[in-house]
Order: sequence, then C-alpha cells, then structure tokens
Amino acid sequence: MEKVALLIEFKAGRVKKANFGMATLVRRSGKAMCAFVVNDSAAEAQAALEPYGVQQVVAIRSGGPGAAWDPARWARAIAAAMDRFGITQLVGLTTPQGRDLLPRIAAQLDAPLIMDCLEVDLDRQMVKTSRYSGKTVATIRLSGRHFIYGLRGNAVEAQKAPVAAERLSFDDTPGGDGGFEVLETRSDGGEALNLAEADVIISGGRGMKSGENFRLLFDCARLINGAAVGASRVAVDLGWVPYRMQVGQTGVKVNPKVYIACGISGSVQHFAGMKSSGMIIALNTDPNAAILAHCDYYAVADLFDVLPELKRQLTASMSSAE
Repeated sequence: MEKVALLIEFKAGRVKKANFGMATLVRRSGKAMCAFVVNDSAAEAQAALEPYGVQQVVAIRSGGPGAAWDPARWARAIAAAMDRFGITQLVGLTTPQGRDLLPRIAAQLDAPLIMDCLEVDLDRQMVKTSRYSGKTVATIRLSGRHFIYGLRGNAVEAQKAPVAAERLSFDDTPGGDGGFEVLETRSDGGEALNLAEADVIISGGRGMKSGENFRLLFDCARLINGAAVGASRVAVDLGWVPYRMQVGQTGVKVNPKVYIACGISGSVQHFAGMKSSGMIIALNTDPNAAILAHCDYYAVADLFDVLPELKRQLTASMSSAE
C-alpha cells in the first residue's frame, strides 16, 4: 500500500495541534501514513499521534545530538528518508518552519510544491489554494515522481481514529554543514497560541486606538479555550503590536472556527487572510465598514463598551462552570 509521510512540528517539546489535521487528511484518503520527526522526541510524537491513526513514527537524526536548526541539512535528511522508505508524497504545515523547510525538500527531490493548501487529493495529486488576495480558489494538479504539500493550519478538522504505532529510526549520513551556522536565536517572549492553530481569534485594528487597549482582547482571549489575539496591518504598522500577530495577505492566513474583528475596517488584504474562518463576527462603529458585508454577525457599537461586557460574561460563565 502506498504510504504518505507527515512532517511533524513541535513547539516547546510538544507536538503542535495542527499536525492532527494533517493526519486526518491522510487517513481519509485510505493510505498508510508515517510521521517524520527530526531531532525531536519520537516517543512524544508516538503518544500524540496514535489517537489520530498514524501507524508509524520515524525518528530522523540529522547532525548529531544537540545539533542546531539547519534546514538545508534537514531537507537532505528528509529527502533521504523518503527514498529509504519508498515515500513519494509528503505533507507538512504552512508555518514559518514549513516555509523554510518544504521548498528545500522539494528542491532536493525536483518535486512540485504547493503551499497554503486548503484541500489535498492524495489520489489524484490535486490541491485547492487561494489566489488573488483570496478572491478565487485555484485547483491545481501536480505531476512528477514526488509531491510536496504545505497544508494551511486548521484547514482540516482533526478526528480521532486510534491505532498502535511502531517506531523506527533513520540516521542521516553526515555530509556538510548546510552552508550556514546559527549564531544566535532571539525570541520576542511571545508564548501565546500560534494564530494559525487557534480555534478562536479576536483581532483588533485601528479602532483599538492604542497598543495598550489590546489588553481588552487579551483579557477576553484568556477566558476562551483555544483562543488567540490577532491584529490588522494598520495596528502592526503603528507599532501597537508585533508582526507575529498580523492577520492578512502579508501576515498569517488563518482558519479559526470563530473570527472576531474589533475595530477593523476590512481591507481586501485583511479579508484574504481570514475569509475561510468558520464564523466571522465584526464589531465596528461605522455601519458602512467593508468588513460588515463579509460577516455572519456584526454589531454597530463601540468596542470599548462591548469588550468589557464580553469579559464580564465570559468570567461569569467560567465561574458558574466550576
């Protein structure tokens, strides 16, 4: 039976939730699948992925113990592992790591690559992805010997189908340093849930009036399981919040179950990054704001009146549930 590989990503030593949607996608195709884990805990991956139908976990060692992030070396190792296990199709995530690594793997294999996939047909090697700032959805058929896909986070809802997985190992043959060296790694200190993996996103725009007022959004998000805070490009350009929070064509493209836009006018570029949300709710004082035409629900109201009340209601709901 043909086997498809998943390229597993971790954060803080834990398997990212978005990986479970990838596993569900492959399982629905009826194909066998294995998970590639590079320089991370295969045991952790096995425990996390078995409930989602992953039959095999391959621990790939590249660069030796304690090796720094080296996407060039990793790409060679993953391509070699695909050859070793007879795998022609690889599914990864459209994340910062995926954007760096998947094109390198495709180059190693001279394979077609489509990033930001909304749907993937593994039998016909066809994908759907948005084009022209989200105005259209393109259906693309790939051809070649190998096929690489970057799936958009939350594009497929994870569903469990428990199995027992076996664990294998693959050691990459040393062959150069990849052409660069990691000198320093810096973090902005953000430990919040990644936007691409959030089930609920509360975003703020120019209507927030200042960066300090984003605390209203963070206060509400902390009271909602699986929620994160986003922002429009205007809020980022004004220096109110960091770029990692930007939703839109030039920011993060998201697929939450619920997207709440607070004080966001709704430019084409912003809409391109969140139009595939399950439900869109807008809060704006302007009854002619463009985003209101694209919402499931909206309120023409002052967010500084609504958000404190939302926080109060959420707090009361949590208290009654305890």
